[in-house]
Amino acid sequence: MLETMLQLFLAANLLFAPAPDHGKNGEKKDVFAFVNVTVIPMTGERVLMNQTVVVEGDRIVAIGPVGDVHIPKSAMIIDGEGKFLIPGLSEMHGHIPPPTQSKQNIENVLFLYVANGITTVRGMLGYENQLELKERAFNGEIVSPNLYLAGPSFNGNSINSPEQAIQRVRAQVIEGWDLLKIHPGLKIEEYDAMAETAREQGIRFGGHVPADVGIEHAIEMGQETFDHLDGYVEYVVDEAGYVDENRLTDIVKRSKEAGIWVVPTMVLWETILGVGDLDAMKEFPELQYVSPRSVQGWVNAFERRVGNPDFDPMYMNNIANARMRILSELHQQGVRILMGTDAPQQFSVPGFSLHREMEKMVEAGMSPFEVLKSGSTNVGEYFQNEDDFGTIQVGQRADLVLLNADPLASVRNISKRSGVMVKGRWLSEEDIQDRLDEIRQSYDR
Repeated sequence: MLETMLQLFLAANLLFAPAPDHGKNGEKKDVFAFVNVTVIPMTGERVLMNQTVVVEGDRIVAIGPVGDVHIPKSAMIIDGEGKFLIPGLSEMHGHIPPPTQSKQNIENVLFLYVANGITTVRGMLGYENQLELKERAFNGEIVSPNLYLAGPSFNGNSINSPEQAIQRVRAQVIEGWDLLKIHPGLKIEEYDAMAETAREQGIRFGGHVPADVGIEHAIEMGQETFDHLDGYVEYVVDEAGYVDENRLTDIVKRSKEAGIWVVPTMVLWETILGVGDLDAMKEFPELQYVSPRSVQGWVNAFERRVGNPDFDPMYMNNIANARMRILSELHQQGVRILMGTDAPQQFSVPGFSLHREMEKMVEAGMSPFEVLKSGSTNVGEYFQNEDDFGTIQVGQRADLVLLNADPLASVRNISKRSGVMVKGRWLSEEDIQDRLDEIRQSYDR
């Protein structure tokens, strides 16, 4: 049954403020000052009131109480009274459309992430020539999150021998991908060849856990992220879909000791399992930013799934409950969680899906602060060798979200934006809504 679900999942997979000048060649940088704002720096569970935060170029250059911080005359003032400033959020299992899609569609997807406060995306399935898009995003040529991209995946179709796995790792390192993506289908000797070569070449890897490998061996071989709770469900759930608590305790202990990361993607998997409320999903407001053809495809896929004679709703509900139990235990025992949704996917619209995921994480026992940490501080730690971001501190990359309500009171307040800053580029909520209207109108429903 679990193997069938995985097959279904894999089948489903198939204007503003100008970009800042980063000071090259001595040219002037853009300067912004958030004044009289409440800062949630995410350096600890604390709140700093009546602050001024100054951004120059793509960096935070000053933070302090109002009156104590010098504001450059050239600064654009952003009134923060009654508002809350948090670090930009991250989608740690996201997807970027392949270069074969239209330029407009690609840029729309990137914008939808940013519009929802997502300033970093770890793309988990690379395509040929996609690294050029990453460079354009880095240079501020398009409105985009900061991109860290996995190469084309290692799976049962792309790898047919250990030698081929070794060659593919070396090739992706030379090409400049940020990590390796693991899909199902690898034989254990192929997986081991990939893992050993990745360690030699200094490139990280994560994603699924091939059935031939299993989660215990994947942890031993240094797999860094385990996405969708893949491997955990297979290890701890019995034939009826119930959790074996002894096995859960065992694998969570091993995970903690190994220092791995988990990207749960809870909401999407309820859809894949067929336990979501289709009528409610069809009414999601964010579907207006997706083509009607895509939405109908999602509806058809869900209806086929639950209409299959072999569909067992009780078993699927048990699996969904088991996933919540696994995430709860992972969190309680201190295994590091990274925020992610696998968007764009079935009813998971880029950016918007993260807000639905955050509510599910709270349901699993995480506090609003811990949820925020999974999308900011933890991500900064994960990418600490790439850049400095994930908190609000001097020297950090200027990825920020200005909110109209306290996110520590409720994760729902994270959707109440006043604006988003990506690498020093400011988008007011008015700017965001104008661009969202353009996307909606482009589908001419």
